[in-house]
Amino acid sequence: MKLEPIDYEMMARALNLATKGIYTSTPNPSVGCVITQNGKIVGEGYTKPAGGNHAEIEALSKLSDASDCCVYVTLEPCSHYGKTGPCGMALIDAGVSRVVVACEDPNPLVSGKGIKMLEEAGIGVDVGLLEDQARALNQGFIKRCEHGLPWVTIKMASSIDGRTAMASGQSQWVTTPDSRKDVQKLRAKSCAIITGIGTQMMDDPSLTVRISEQELGIADKLTQPLRVVVDSRLLMKPSARMLDQGGNTLVATIDAKEQRDNSNALIDAGAEIIFLPERDGHVDLHALLAELAARSCNNVLVEAGAGLAGAFIAEGLMDELVCYWAPKLFGSDARPMFDIPISTIDAHLALSIQDVRHIGEDLRITMRPDKDY
Repeated sequence: MKLEPIDYEMMARALNLATKGIYTSTPNPSVGCVITQNGKIVGEGYTKPAGGNHAEIEALSKLSDASDCCVYVTLEPCSHYGKTGPCGMALIDAGVSRVVVACEDPNPLVSGKGIKMLEEAGIGVDVGLLEDQARALNQGFIKRCEHGLPWVTIKMASSIDGRTAMASGQSQWVTTPDSRKDVQKLRAKSCAIITGIGTQMMDDPSLTVRISEQELGIADKLTQPLRVVVDSRLLMKPSARMLDQGGNTLVATIDAKEQRDNSNALIDAGAEIIFLPERDGHVDLHALLAELAARSCNNVLVEAGAGLAGAFIAEGLMDELVCYWAPKLFGSDARPMFDIPISTIDAHLALSIQDVRHIGEDLRITMRPDKDY
């Protein structure tokens, strides 16, 4: 059997298809698939919301005969039964002749088993085409599988002199409506949004996604991310606005008798309370992230004040910082972006700039610390 030559552009198309699921595929990775026959596309698809078709099944459903076809898929086809059957077996049953995989699936239930299944069935398998791009697309899923923690993005809105609020705590609005709409896209990509009790008590935010599927250009229905309030002393009131919104609210507090005794009112108001270990008088943030990963959260967004955001950074838990800079000066009495105890220049945290762009009148800069994932 003569195999079709590998076509770089077909994998690029599969990656583009995968982006259609970044808001809705969680907790599954967002995967794209293109099927070709004699160099022409005969089927394509991307991962549907959890419980729906994976990308390969979507692509196969577009054609009646896949025999001798070449399949381009951005992540290794699954080999196990979850909410759906194994995509590797579906490809084998369809009679495809070649599968080109961008990157291996880090999920230990798959992790090479899907590739082995295809090879043992006599299908030609090639791995690694546009691998870096494929890994970047599912960085949260990959980190959760490989490290047991979600990908953590910290979002800040700041004046150009690095201030997020006035001394009184007044912070609405630092940036323009364009930036606030852009933040909704970050929320829509996130499995959970984390804030602190200080921000909750000051702003009483709803922490919901307020952007439509039409505005995002997607066909599948959005779901509200999990709202998480870090509240070490359990000060949150049952009247909090977020408890009246769609979706779920999780309040993370210290595992102490006083907090357990005072939790009933919040529970009755609809909150879920989790009791976590204490670290320096506060909720252990590593334990919180591990809990969210155990709940299949791939990406979490931190929208908090200087204290909590600074704690995530100081403990080495931040993967990405997205800052919206407004062309305004708030002055030296206003509140800083982060509360981080750095006393010398040599102790600074180095960040690398990933992206810079205008969002309306504001400037959005995406940065990452130097680490391996």
